[in-house]
Amino acid sequence: MVSFEESGDGGNRVKVVLFCGGLGLRMDGSSERVPKPMVPIGTRPILWHIMKYYAHFGHNDFVVCLGHRGEAIKEFFLSYNEALTNDFVFANGGAEIQLIRSDIHDWRITFVDTGRRATVGERLAAVRPYLAGEDVFLATYGDGVTDAPLPDVIETVVSRDVTAGFLSVRPSTYSFHTVDADENGLVTDIRNIASSNVRINAGFFVFRQEIFDAIHPGEDLVDGPFRRLIDDEKLLAVGYDGFWAPMDTLKDKALLDSLLERGEAPWLVWEPDGDGAPERPDVTTHVEGG
Repeated sequence: MVSFEESGDGGNRVKVVLFCGGLGLRMDGSSERVPKPMVPIGTRPILWHIMKYYAHFGHNDFVVCLGHRGEAIKEFFLSYNEALTNDFVFANGGAEIQLIRSDIHDWRITFVDTGRRATVGERLAAVRPYLAGEDVFLATYGDGVTDAPLPDVIETVVSRDVTAGFLSVRPSTYSFHTVDADENGLVTDIRNIASSNVRINAGFFVFRQEIFDAIHPGEDLVDGPFRRLIDDEKLLAVGYDGFWAPMDTLKDKALLDSLLERGEAPWLVWEPDGDGAPERPDVTTHVEGG
């Protein structure tokens, strides 16, 4: 069995696929959609935060699936100047710049145009050639952050005879209520979704190469392929009750900005003082069956 426990200290590294092709958000009343991965949390795009999370654990070889306004993502990295985002020493009239801290100098990023209207399954299939030789690889969307212990998540999945696994969390919003009713519509129970047993797919995936055999042409990732894996008992849900938050709306962005401004951003696991958050819960395993 392959072990990933030391990946954050230079051990086994695997590639990370980033799904960045969606239509994104309309910001500040503008009619122009900003690619969701480029929407900033603080001064940097959420995509940077996601990549920094993976790189912290040693997984710094990325395959970016581009779609809507993919050029904006390319332009961000092509013009990225680490001296503008980090402390540095200016010497010899600017002839010498000594970075005190560095962000992305050791990242390797493959940019692939996977189509403006492609499904996530089609995007993943399109980058298959760039994952050749990767028995195990990771994947996620460009719009969510977590402080989950990634080595534990990977180890949980690769230790089992499954094709895929994903982080399973409780919904982060508390503005919805679950409702139970009888056949006449009379309510028998209503409760905040946070106190229910509902769990959702957080979009942080661990895949084996066999995932490509489960994806049929034109399919999304979850509906068809995951249903087949469930029927074959090859899909694992890795439960986590720590921090996870999406950025689907401007309200979500405001929350993440607020956490960052207050110094209470749990997903900053790469910060020197740790993650600045309470002790993270362990992961638990839930087998998704048919």
